[in-house]
Amino acid sequence: MSTLPINSRIAIVDDESLCRPMARLLRACRIEPVAYRLANDFLGDAAQPRFACLIPDVQLGGISGIELARRLAGGARPSRSSSSQLTTSRARERALAVGCTAYLRKSDRGRSMIEAVRTASS
Repeated sequence: MSTLPINSRIAIVDDESLCRPMARLLRACRIEPVAYRLANDFLGDAAQPRFACLIPDVQLGGISGIELARRLAGGARPSRSSSSQLTTSRARERALAVGCTAYLRKSDRGRSMIEAVRTASS
């Protein structure tokens, strides 16, 4: 399993109730999370640092996580798309088609998320 440099930054775009536990897990692995509630918040962050990868939820207000990943894959940002918190096989296919390297369900264990983040960031 690859390791991320200490203090690597990961963007999470999801509602606050999921950002908090994901952020705690990432910090425990010495990865710095930066949370956004909406894709537009992420895209509009003028002071945005460079991220090792992005974990978007598919069901966001406004731009969906899949649309956000598609835009990033098209070069809208230098950040790498990595994982999506999706729930259906069709959504999984769409996420992988736009460049996400992992498909996570909200019920997956934290270890799955950390492994996906490490894979996407390597």
